[in-house]
Amino acid sequence: MTLLDPAPATAPLSIAMREGSQAAHTAAESSPFMAELTAARVNALAVRDYLLRFREVYRTLELLGRELGDHPAVAAVADPALDRLSAIESDLAHWSQAAGAPAPEVFHSPATDAYVARLLEVREWPPLFVAHHYTRYLGDLSGGQVIGRVLDRELQLEGRGTAFYAFPLIPKPKPYKDGYRARLDALNLTVEEQARIVAEVSVAFELNQAVFAELGRDLPSYLR
Repeated sequence: MTLLDPAPATAPLSIAMREGSQAAHTAAESSPFMAELTAARVNALAVRDYLLRFREVYRTLELLGRELGDHPAVAAVADPALDRLSAIESDLAHWSQAAGAPAPEVFHSPATDAYVARLLEVREWPPLFVAHHYTRYLGDLSGGQVIGRVLDRELQLEGRGTAFYAFPLIPKPKPYKDGYRARLDALNLTVEEQARIVAEVSVAFELNQAVFAELGRDLPSYLR
């Protein structure tokens, strides 16, 4: 059997990933920083610092996607149409100028460094890549779209600084997400392997929550 043969008769992986990480997902989404970002109540420095942290996360995800791309599990989800690094760099130029605070070429924070370190561990078992890829990119194609629209409307950006939320190569997110989930469900995994991936999704949300908590410590200076 290959990794893309029909999976054993267990809950489809995409459903298990969603349901198994619901608590961690809710905790990350409800963080004070994300509540303020989603409502566009933050200033340019807040968006700059948010993007700085996630630039390193996406840089690592996209590096791993290329490096591990021959593995069937990674190939099932990695797609250049999803890549966010160049969009983040573009947005950083806008928000850094607006904040009057240039973005450093290399950025470190405890939460970001921990996140990147965990991502690099997937080299030991590449199917774990899908847990982290799913957490970020499907989130970008879902709730991320809402954040982008709110920021654009409330801050009157007219598209400036919101490239991170734009997917010009994916004009219809819903059918794309349906296909993405179908590819996850087609992976041939044992019950133990599926459980390991599901557990890693919760880890991914916890890593995101740690980044939001770190940003939240500076929230008073980020509110506009």
